[in-house]
Amino acid sequence: MSAEFLLVNNNNSRTKFVLAGGDLIDEGTHRAIETATLSPETVAEAIAGWKFEKVVLASVVPEKAAILRDCFAQPFVEVSHRIELGIDVDFPDPETVGADRLANAAAVAAFHEAPAIVVDFGTAVTFDIVAPGAARPAYIGGVIAPGLDVMRDYLHQRTALLPRIDLREPPAAIGKSTIDAMLSGAVHGYRGLVREILARVRDELPGNSPLKVIATGGYADLIAAGLPEIDLVDPLLTLRGLAAIGNLNDFSVS
Repeated sequence: MSAEFLLVNNNNSRTKFVLAGGDLIDEGTHRAIETATLSPETVAEAIAGWKFEKVVLASVVPEKAAILRDCFAQPFVEVSHRIELGIDVDFPDPETVGADRLANAAAVAAFHEAPAIVVDFGTAVTFDIVAPGAARPAYIGGVIAPGLDVMRDYLHQRTALLPRIDLREPPAAIGKSTIDAMLSGAVHGYRGLVREILARVRDELPGNSPLKVIATGGYADLIAAGLPEIDLVDPLLTLRGLAAIGNLNDFSVS
């Protein structure tokens, strides 16, 4: 199996790999490994049988990014504010903006329209705002809150009797068991958090242009199911952003 790009999204929980050509992702090649297990051997196993010309990497785990850089002989681009993203980065300290957040913003510019908010349900839930700029869209900032797994695991680890639950839609707001009560607090409570942050961000954005809200990440489908404020769920948004970035850059960059 061969393609122009290997796209790699290295985050705190999982590292995802997919092949792409131009802007088109081959969803059938989508593979992932636990980031804690990432090594040259597990990477080689994940992409066994693949051929590709170039690599585009977004990483928020520096020690794992160092491993990934040494895994490939192909021309390589790593996402940061220093390369071409198809957007401006209007942020006081662009060094501190995560590569995954920049990739999400690049995907908005390439495949959607500004203004838009990307809600990424990962280890943290991030809200990233892309606004119209003078010449092209601009990343202007965002919000970071604890992710659902962090909240769930904290309750289990810090209490004697509360179990670690598998997250799903609660049967009712009023829980009739400990697990159902925890599900209600997690899912309904999290939807309230997302709704309130979206409302405050909308209040601060200038103008009256329609604002698209796009969700991605592991719990996007679950949380978006009860939030009409979310217009679209795209589980591959970050990877689509990497494909767009791949098309914009000279692969002599390393």
